[in-house]
Amino acid sequence: MNTPDALLDERSLSKLRWRCRRGLLENDLLIEKFFLRYQATLSVRQAQGLNDLMDLSDNDLMDLLLRRKEPELLSDLPARTSASTPEALEVLSMLRPGAPAP
Repeated sequence: MNTPDALLDERSLSKLRWRCRRGLLENDLLIEKFFLRYQATLSVRQAQGLNDLMDLSDNDLMDLLLRRKEPELLSDLPARTSASTPEALEVLSMLRPGAPAP
């Protein structure tokens, strides 16, 4: 079993990329930028955070990515819970436009 800080293997990365496909083009563009920037260094823990964020609706995800809302302000309790995990918060900071370079 992988430790949380272990790098994501090729198969897991491929599955994660497939899971991250979204209905809103804007979300897809930001997620694609994220993968281009971080795919070589993505950890198992960060992959879990990304999975947590993928449980959100497209509109909630867009609101978070564009800083229109913070996770605790999402109206739906399951969405607030998914977006508020430590792993999701870490990845959210990496996904948002203007995130510092790795």
